Amino acid sequence: MSTDVAVVGREFFARDPVELAPLLLGSVLAHDTDDGRVAVRISEVEAYRGVGEDPGSHAFRGMTPRNAVMFGEAAHLYAYFTYGMHTCLNVVAGRRGESAGVLLRGATVVDGLELARRRRPGASDRDLARGPARLSIALGVPLSAGGSDLLAPPFSLAVPREPVGFESGPRTGVSGAGGGASFPWRFWIPGDPGVSPYRRHARSHE
Repeated sequence: MSTDVAVVGREFFARDPVELAPLLLGSVLAHDTDDGRVAVRISEVEAYRGVGEDPGSHAFRGMTPRNAVMFGEAAHLYAYFTYGMHTCLNVVAGRRGESAGVLLRGATVVDGLELARRRRPGASDRDLARGPARLSIALGVPLSAGGSDLLAPPFSLAVPREPVGFESGPRTGVSGAGGGASFPWRFWIPGDPGVSPYRRHARSHE
């Protein structure tokens, strides 16, 4: 693991997701499977608040079986299925009951490159984890891993010793008010190859 990152306690993640999200840039998330380990360096994230506060959040209208993990302990994995084919990964943030999370949107593989290539055949090294669905495939994290503790095996999550520089803007692909300029909760490392292309949802509000 890089000496530029360090393992921290759960309390680090138990904060407002808009505060936590940029602090996760440069973090290294690793996942061990029977096939081996893949680790990625996070370069792009999006913050989501919860009930009644963030119209872009899965928890906006309250707890459901799908989003229940968001209401639980920080630093657990909230995984969800989208478009009938993709798994997306989120770090639960905030205190219990606050329904907060940070979506991992883009990353660069820093360990287990050959294994990530096998999982994403035909993809360039830049594109192995550049986008939320690609990231979960490269790491080998299935939907069934939802609820896992990211601070315990088979996962590890280490954050930068010093915050990295970042830029922010509207979240990508979010419909309605949650995708507009009033929610500039997408954060990324400028110039980082793991940052995905920005796509505004056709029904987002500017």
